[in-house]
Amino acid sequence: MEILMEHGAGGEKMFQFLREFVLKELWSSGEVGLDEMEDSGIIDGIVFTTDSYTVKPIFFPGGDIGRLSVSGTVNDLSVMGASPIALSLSLVIEEGFSIEDVSRVMRSVRETCLEAEVPVITGDTKVVERGGVDSLIVNTSGIGKRSEYLDRNFQVVKEYTGRVYKWPLDSNLSPGDKIIISGNIGDHGASILSERYDLSRIESDVAPLNNLVEKCLKIGGIVAMKDPTRGGVAGVLNEWSQKSKTGILIKEENLPIREEVKGTCELLGIDPLEIGNEGKIIIGVVEEMADSVLEEIRKNKYGKNAEIIGEVSPDVKGVVMETVVGGKRVIPPPIGDPVPRIC
Repeated sequence: MEILMEHGAGGEKMFQFLREFVLKELWSSGEVGLDEMEDSGIIDGIVFTTDSYTVKPIFFPGGDIGRLSVSGTVNDLSVMGASPIALSLSLVIEEGFSIEDVSRVMRSVRETCLEAEVPVITGDTKVVERGGVDSLIVNTSGIGKRSEYLDRNFQVVKEYTGRVYKWPLDSNLSPGDKIIISGNIGDHGASILSERYDLSRIESDVAPLNNLVEKCLKIGGIVAMKDPTRGGVAGVLNEWSQKSKTGILIKEENLPIREEVKGTCELLGIDPLEIGNEGKIIIGVVEEMADSVLEEIRKNKYGKNAEIIGEVSPDVKGVVMETVVGGKRVIPPPIGDPVPRIC
């Protein structure tokens, strides 16, 4: 058996591979361990995550591998209810790669760290022979501490529903909870595609969202959060549905998507629900607080197009979308992100 691209594409094939060949060989512990396959692990109150970035091309409209690596790690900590406090940065560089491009990526890392107010405090660099890697691979790891607003957030959840949670996990959703997305879907995946295939320029949404998340937690009522990267919106919603053991119903008319993104996906035969986003968050929130959280998101420059796209429903199985013509369409878990090396 050989490794395939789908084994790292963020869909069902990857999760099956991890369960059968990776997780069972490892030992994990903590409040939230590796076997739970959340965006970060948690041990002794410390939130920790790591990610490797192989995006191709390295520079794309709206960002590059440097901004992507910082944003992705910051966001993975934030959606777990943590305030990111520090990052590591490791580089694996192919011999012959441009030193000027390394500097360009490092400047992007710095700018994004300053925006997120999260420093890089340690790192590592390796150089391999020509052909050993494709240009540049970046790994970032991050640590965070429990947000000062998380306890109050869950107190609001308890006041309205009686439910008690410690962390915003994928398994926390219950019927009646509303589903919010913080803005237009598919921008990052479409940006990568537009650059690879010389299509109309589309800017990636890549951005650190820790400030936006903190403001939402301060409002309260949030039960779950996830950034829809590989596997996109379809991947997150199916993961939530499976782990929470409940159905999710979304409305097509409420999905925010740019016409140029929709056109690119139609041209290439790709479902925009399945392609990655790098500057969006999907939030599960108790019904009573949904409008207040939505209003707060829309105040942020990265959340102006946020929408309530659906709700958790016991009347459907899995993830179902109500179409604009009134029908219903099952949204299956993606096999993998249709755009390889998106992040």
